[in-house]
Amino acid sequence: MATLGRNNKILLELVRQPGNNLCADCGAPEPDWASYTLGAFVCLNCSGMHRNLPGVSKVKSIRLDYWEDSLVEFMKERGNSAVKAIFEKCVPAFFYRPQQKDCLVLKDQWIRAKYERREFTGENKSCLEAYTSDVFESTLWKKGKDNKHFLKRIFLLSQKDFTLRYFINEDSKVPKAVISMKDLNAEFQPEKIGHAHGLQISYLEDERTRNLFVYHENGQVIVSFFNAIRATRLAYLLKKHPTLRNNDDATELGAVFLGTENHGYSVSESSGRSTRGGRWHCGITLETPGRQFVFMCEQQEEQREWIKAFRTLISQPMTPEDYANEATLRRGK
Repeated sequence: MATLGRNNKILLELVRQPGNNLCADCGAPEPDWASYTLGAFVCLNCSGMHRNLPGVSKVKSIRLDYWEDSLVEFMKERGNSAVKAIFEKCVPAFFYRPQQKDCLVLKDQWIRAKYERREFTGENKSCLEAYTSDVFESTLWKKGKDNKHFLKRIFLLSQKDFTLRYFINEDSKVPKAVISMKDLNAEFQPEKIGHAHGLQISYLEDERTRNLFVYHENGQVIVSFFNAIRATRLAYLLKKHPTLRNNDDATELGAVFLGTENHGYSVSESSGRSTRGGRWHCGITLETPGRQFVFMCEQQEEQREWIKAFRTLISQPMTPEDYANEATLRRGK
């Protein structure tokens, strides 16, 4: 017969292990709940979202609830690293991984995408291909500039010309606005917009920052639109700057693994002239645990865009696949 204290003690030891000591979904420290059907340790907030998926995930407190021996054994066999290796196997670089501080809709849709829709297991690539299609369309509620009322508008993201267009009516031929990916940014601002799914889109127009405030009642729709923006933005950066010149040589010397800030990776601006001519004077310093890399760009705009892209990557938590890639690169040195 299992005893409450014995099994809770085992679980508390498990949750202190590397990988288990952070929430499997948002990275919050010291998770004290667990999904005993998935085998993942999660924080209190994420456990509430798991309860909305009773057919996929069932949770218990590792401190307060009774745990049968068989469930404890399952948690021993699984754990966060094993669960991520299954459910985060194919997360694309553009897809936003929410953290503890992020708003509810981002975390909820991340959890649903992972476990309910299984978008990142590699089983169904069509889910992710939609984000990178030539045109991504969404109908959203947009806040009016003058009357401040929200009205339905059609938004089109294009990877052909890297723009965001929106139209007043379905049969409109001419867009109300055409916004270049060059100057576009998007972030969730539910408090500012007054809706739990509120998204703020910022861009430059005539050297002034403009904002669009949009939302959708369906969390999946607005988060998918947000990730489609990130996919289009990343495609724009890769096409505009397909290579980044190393300060030492223009020849490709290999690959640089990018970990996280918590693992000693950082990026910053630097200045100076490259050995290959005065026009390469906008530098980027990439610090890794084992070495410092310096890259040079021709323009400050390119420098800013690359720094932003690097910082986006190193702000994301590492997955089991990332650890495996890091080990492979180190063995190849």
